[in-house]
Amino acid sequence: MREVLAMLAVLVAGCGRAPADSEPAEAEAAEGAPSRAAPAEVGIVPAEVEGAPAAEGPREADFAAHVRALEGRAPAGFTVVVSRPFVVIGDEPAGMVRRRAERTVGWATRHLKALYFEKDPAEILDVWLFKDDVSYRKHAKELFGDRPSTPFGYFSHAHGALVMNIGTGGGTLVHEMVHAFMGPNFPECPAWFNEGLASLYEQCGEEGGRICGRTNWRLAGLQEAIRDGRVPSFEKLTGTTSHEFYHLDKGTNYAQARYLCYWLQEEGLLVEYYRSFRAAAKEDPTGYATLGRVTGERDMAAFKTRWEQFVLGLRFP
Repeated sequence: MREVLAMLAVLVAGCGRAPADSEPAEAEAAEGAPSRAAPAEVGIVPAEVEGAPAAEGPREADFAAHVRALEGRAPAGFTVVVSRPFVVIGDEPAGMVRRRAERTVGWATRHLKALYFEKDPAEILDVWLFKDDVSYRKHAKELFGDRPSTPFGYFSHAHGALVMNIGTGGGTLVHEMVHAFMGPNFPECPAWFNEGLASLYEQCGEEGGRICGRTNWRLAGLQEAIRDGRVPSFEKLTGTTSHEFYHLDKGTNYAQARYLCYWLQEEGLLVEYYRSFRAAAKEDPTGYATLGRVTGERDMAAFKTRWEQFVLGLRFP
């Protein structure tokens, strides 16, 4: 669906993703090969946020029935772990699948909900974590009839599933989790902000008890585009249609949106911007007017110049 790498056992130290032509395959170390004859294993991993509003959506009985159905559908040797509002299914060793469910899916869920998302997806979403590219492509075809266009993973609306090659790392997974939550919480969200926020957490960690995006592989291309004078105004970026965002200078659009979100985060304005934009979406569907209001910027051209200097001063790694 979207262009959507660090060891997930230490996710709080960062979770990243790189483009197909430069990404090192930094998979977590496996704990031995899974037994192909072993039945699916079921575990429960809570993902509640202390003090957060009670979530609406599927209940315990719904999850139990969903897991039973998955047990009958998942190939032999897969482990099934509930991490609300998701169910994680993977073909790595059971301990590894449980750790990914807790340290990636559960961790990201808690932090994203604490900052942004009050509502869970209306339906239970499956997170399929395939151990390597061979497993990913084989099972995407067998289970969903898909031929993935990305080596990392994608969100299948048709099947209510996040389909991941987890051998490439967890950045794509967290990216797609943002999209899964954005739908029920901000359905009017335009592509630029949906992708900007999701891309922000492709490389992330925890600071002061909050999830935080960090610089990532998109930075170099954006810096080059800035030096070449190819980065559009914020008015043009926020005014892009979905088609324009995804098909016209896609790389620069993603990077500009991500690093605008990164700047807002570093200024302590990102959560305020999200909430203000969502509240004013009918009057300001692009978010451009809200951007000026939240930042206090009146001269947006001058603001973009300062933002560009900020971006040029960033480094990755």
